[in-house]
Amino acid sequence: MDDHKDLEAVERCRRGESGAFEEIILRYQNVVMSLAYRIVRNNEDARDVAQAAFVKAYASLDSFDPRHKFFSWLYRIAVNESLNFVDRRNRRNTLVPDWTAAASDPEEKLAFSELNGKIDKALRRLQPAQRALLALSVDGFSYREIGRILDLSEDKVRSKLFSARAKLRQFLGQDGWPAHE
Repeated sequence: MDDHKDLEAVERCRRGESGAFEEIILRYQNVVMSLAYRIVRNNEDARDVAQAAFVKAYASLDSFDPRHKFFSWLYRIAVNESLNFVDRRNRRNTLVPDWTAAASDPEEKLAFSELNGKIDKALRRLQPAQRALLALSVDGFSYREIGRILDLSEDKVRSKLFSARAKLRQFLGQDGWPAHE
């Protein structure tokens, strides 16, 4: 992620060049979509959440502090939008699983579907905040970066991430997943 390009685009947006935000969207749309999907667990919902995150970021550009990384700021907005979406969806109680597999061979497709189903089932049993922590960790963020995004101390991130991973292993184990020590 290129901080310099991000800051230039933000400044151009602040000066009224709305097309500059398109560069930011193009640069980060896949990452934001991927994060949203891992939290909301549905492709269409993830697209809606990603779009809402970009709209919110654009509307809030004046609150962005250029002393911080733009990407972390945007990611935090995306995490919050994802968690808010899950909260609203859970209140409506309309969880719909998304069963997709990337295989072409029918046997492989079935195996992927079963594997995805087990993982999806376990992830859905986690709290949305735990899914967010796991998603940020899988994306390669350090404890410090996750802490900045979620407004937590590094020690709190380490502790909560440990608990989320343990809970995920527990849920996978209940579904016949091999134990991992």
